[in-house]
Amino acid sequence: QVQLVESGGGLVQPGGSLRLSCVVSGSVFKINDMGWYRQAPGKERELVATITLGGSTVYVDSVKGRFTVSRDNAKNSVNLQMNSLKPEDTAVYVCNADVMESLLRRGLKWGQGTQVTVSS
Repeated sequence: QVQLVESGGGLVQPGGSLRLSCVVSGSVFKINDMGWYRQAPGKERELVATITLGGSTVYVDSVKGRFTVSRDNAKNSVNLQMNSLKPEDTAVYVCNADVMESLLRRGLKWGQGTQVTVSS
């Protein structure tokens, strides 16, 4: 069974930095796109950043220039470096991955989420 486990959330002051990590474990044949979403209280889940197997990235406009998504294919992991954090970045951050467990078994998997709070 494939599992995604995030780490690295916490409380940080405005202007500070955090690094989130997500590791995919279990029966993994190949991982295609990986990414990070976030959901703030009372708001819909939104895409933060994605990264393809080849390393191409996409960011939501509000984090461009501040966040950097990266992946380590050997470790089946994806990271999100968050700099210059703002109070409006406060949310539960969830990683996802397009996982192939075999040539015939593929699905979008989600982590449980990690809380990021930006506050003075």
